[in-house]
Amino acid sequence: MTDRNHIVYLALGDSYTIGTGASHESRNFPSLLAASLQEASRREVEVVNPAVNGFTTIDLLAKELGYITDLKPDLVSVLIGVNDLVQGRSAQQYRESLVEIYDAIAATQLPAGRVAAISIPNWSVAPAARDYGDPARLRSVTEKFNAVAQQEAEARRFTWADLTEVSTRAMGSTGWIAADELHPGDAQYAAWADEIWSRVREGWSSV
Repeated sequence: MTDRNHIVYLALGDSYTIGTGASHESRNFPSLLAASLQEASRREVEVVNPAVNGFTTIDLLAKELGYITDLKPDLVSVLIGVNDLVQGRSAQQYRESLVEIYDAIAATQLPAGRVAAISIPNWSVAPAARDYGDPARLRSVTEKFNAVAQQEAEARRFTWADLTEVSTRAMGSTGWIAADELHPGDAQYAAWADEIWSRVREGWSSV
């Protein structure tokens, strides 16, 4: 629970949330969001980030969802789905497990604007994405998954943050893609944080 000087932010997800590819955990997008919020609110922000590389919605349900009831966070973000896609789950299967996640978050009855649902980025342009299939197909399936997530998020009045455009904004520039040629580098994570912050600033600053 929040107190006058302390905000608890729970970041749910997979490698994108934990910040695989970043030079340090302080460079992942939840840490950068927390820094922006701390500056705006002049209050301490505690980030709880249980995200794990390779997690699907099923893994999140099993191993991350309990943090919602245990922590009673003031703010929540969720970015999940790319590993469901990679493992061949259908958009309908993704929807079914995502609904469970979103419903559990909605059950906390956080005020409007406190929950951020974040799209899967356009990862099809990363050099190593070809290891997972044809880039055009990857882009198409990613768009289908994001349409599901946006629909379910908006049905619960979560704030939707779409990373599709920002994730390709500076392709080819230094620090945009990590050394693994798949995950974002520091520069891309910073751009994500700026985009997400522009969506959540009003709701999160009022905590």
